[in-house]
Order: sequence, then structure tokens, then C-alpha cells
Amino acid sequence: MTDIKIEMNNISKVFETDTIETHALRDINIVIRAGEYVSIAGPSGCGKSTMLSLLGLLDMPSSGSYKIEGLDVSNLSLDEAAHIRNEKIGFVFQSFNLIDELSVFDNVALPLQYKKQVPADDFIKDRVKACLKMVEMGHRADHKPNQLSGGQQQRVAIARALVADPAILLVDEPTGNLDSKSGDTVMAVLAELNNNGTTICMVTHDARYADMTKIQLSLLDGQIVKNKPLKVAV
Repeated sequence: MTDIKIEMNNISKVFETDTIETHALRDINIVIRAGEYVSIAGPSGCGKSTMLSLLGLLDMPSSGSYKIEGLDVSNLSLDEAAHIRNEKIGFVFQSFNLIDELSVFDNVALPLQYKKQVPADDFIKDRVKACLKMVEMGHRADHKPNQLSGGQQQRVAIARALVADPAILLVDEPTGNLDSKSGDTVMAVLAELNNNGTTICMVTHDARYADMTKIQLSLLDGQIVKNKPLKVAV
């Protein structure tokens, strides 16, 4: 299997109405390899949300090619996109999106329950426990989300995103709803996951958190204006 997880070539996104044409993204070219930690930063309105929607197969590009682990996903139907998204992409949102009626364990297990072939119960149990352990939330497995702090809920959301072993973790403003201390804790969890091999692409407006990643992309007016490469010791 190729070590390239994400590859976008000449991606553009245009939104059209009867009277106006808006170029949200123009000629985006990025490659994200296994084990990399990439941030996409920029001011409000620069195209970050559109970029995340395309990366996460929530929308399709107007032109260009997009591949996930070598599979061309540029022009999928809604059903095809949903299947690939569930198999290959883990999402972490700033709003957590946990289901209050379910326990922490059951929230984390959800992506496995929606797989085309649902794994055996023992596999689900072991995998959920392993992911909760990764984010140091195993002791909260039987709690409900509303019994947790914001930082704890975000760690549970990260475990949920990891449980199906996705090709890449897409992280959208993970500290947006957290105080600075909880935000730093969540960022430390992400850094540790990446150190252990998880491939991460994070959208953030916070330059301090962007600087914690190994590769930094900056968007302005729908175009990449800065690409800071991985620092390699010599």
C-alpha cells in the first residue's frame, strides 16, 4: 500500500448562483503521507471550511483530482462518498458531536456499528477499550457525555474518530470550545497519537497550535500561500 494517504492535484471549488460565481478554492495541490501531522490555517473566509469539506468527502471539487490511499474519490455519489468516508476518514469537530443518551463506550463504538460489515462484538469491545486508553478515558467508559468536562468530551470524540482505524484523522478547530488548559491537553493527546503513527490533518485559526504540527499550510483567498515542510535532522 502506498504511504501517500491524501493527494490533491489542481483542486478547485466554485460555488455558483444565478448572479454570482465564488471561487472558494483555487488550484490546491497537497500530499499527506503516512504519519505526517499537517495543519491548515488562515483567516476567516480563506477557504478552510471548504477545504475540510472536500478532504472529508462532505462535498466534491469542481475540478481537479483527489485520491485517498491511491483511490480516486473526486466524483463519487453520495452513497459512495459516505462509504469511503466511514472506512477511511476519522473526524474530530470542535463541537464534539457526542450523543448524550449513549455512554462514552457506545459513542466511541458507533463508527464500527455503521461499517458495511459490522465487526464481532468482542472485536468492538477490545477496539473501543484500546482507543479510550489511547486518550486516557478508559475510566469514563460507562459515563454519559454530559457527565464529562469539555476537554474530556473532546478526548472521547478523538477516540471515536480513531476506532475504525482510518487512513487519516481530520480535526476541525479541536480547541475552539475549550479553555486554554483543556485545549493544551487535547493538543498533547493529538501530538502523542501522531508520535505513535496516526496521520493527522488539522484545521485551526490558532497560530500557536498550528506551530505544533510538523507541516503547516496557510490559506488565503482560497489558495495555499505558505507551505512549511517537515524539519529533518541532519
